[in-house]
Formats: sequence, C-alpha cells, structure tokens
Amino acid sequence: MSMLTPPGMGGKYRIKGDAYPRMRRPRNRGRLVLALVGAVLALGVIGWGTIQLIDVFGGHSGAKAATAKGNCKTPPASAAPQAQAQALPKPAQITVNVYNATPRGGLAKSVADELKKRGFAIGKVGNAPEEYDKKVPGNGILLGNPAATRGPLSVLGTQLKGAQQKIDTRDTPDVDLIIGTTFGALNTPQDATTALAALAKPAPAPSGKC
Repeated sequence: MSMLTPPGMGGKYRIKGDAYPRMRRPRNRGRLVLALVGAVLALGVIGWGTIQLIDVFGGHSGAKAATAKGNCKTPPASAAPQAQAQALPKPAQITVNVYNATPRGGLAKSVADELKKRGFAIGKVGNAPEEYDKKVPGNGILLGNPAATRGPLSVLGTQLKGAQQKIDTRDTPDVDLIIGTTFGALNTPQDATTALAALAKPAPAPSGKC
C-alpha cells in the first residue's frame, strides 16, 4: 500500500504511484455547449418579439404594409381630383362660320341650318377659302384664335365627330367649321348632348389608392 493511501481505503480508491482517484464524473462538454446555444437562441427570439410588439403599437407596421403592397404613393394636395364642372360657353355665345371644302353643293347651308337649330349663332356661310378648298381629307376642321381652344372649339367639336382643331391669327371670337370630304352628317342631338355633358364634367383623376 502506498503511503499516500489513507488508512482504511483500498480497492479502486487505492493510490498507486502518482495516480489520484477521481471523486466525480467527468464533465460533459457537449451538453454545456448545447445549453449555451439554446440560451442565445432564446434571447434572440425574445428580442425579436419585443421589436415586433413595439412596431405594432407604434404604428410602424401599417406603413410597412402599405409599402409592401405595390409601393403605393399618396398624391400631393395639388393633384386632388378635379371633378368641378368647367365653365364652358353656351352655343348661343359661339358664332360659327360654316365653309364647304367638298365638291358637294349646298352642304355649308344645310350644316349651318342644323347648327342654328341647336342654338349656335351663325356667321358666314359659303365655300371654303382656297387654302382649304378640296384639301380637307377628314370630316372637317374647327378653326379659331388661341383663346377659342379653351371653350368654343371644344363645344363646337361635340357636334362633329373626328373634327380636327386648329388655331390661326384672327383677333375675333368667331370660329370656323370647314367641312371635309368624308363628312356625312353632324352628330345626333343626343350624342352631341352626351359629349357636351362629358366635356363639362370630366371624370375625376385617380386618387392614388392601391
């Protein structure tokens, strides 16, 4: 027996040479590592959940959701829908000169008579000037000064589908209707009234909602 062996101890606790008895089981390092990793993950989940709660009660989640749904943008105040009716002149306030640029005789007078029945004031009636005579391939041309584009030409345009609008240098408020070679007839009174109502109350602009 070694001198290092306490009295009364032997067997597996007997100390031989420089070997010392192990009084406890060796530590399991693998379990310790797994425990540490689990603790770190748990802390991460708790932290993430806290941030989400802050976002929800702070109103940030709604903003993120709006951004995710099509990256929707709110239009500026200046881009508000313009649903107000335009101030358009009445037919009686528009003087129309009717000119025939086709080879068909009497067309200018018949068109002028129909426009008069619909409330327009009639000015000159006859053949088209040389620069337009037999040189208007469409249904017709509406001609006036630059200011006429803000009302009179548009109102007159409701009477003739496909008419082209042009401006000239005249300094009078009257406008011209030059009848083209493909002209068949004016729009029906019902169609003209519908077009005029749409012109007075344009469809509202998009609100920018997703």
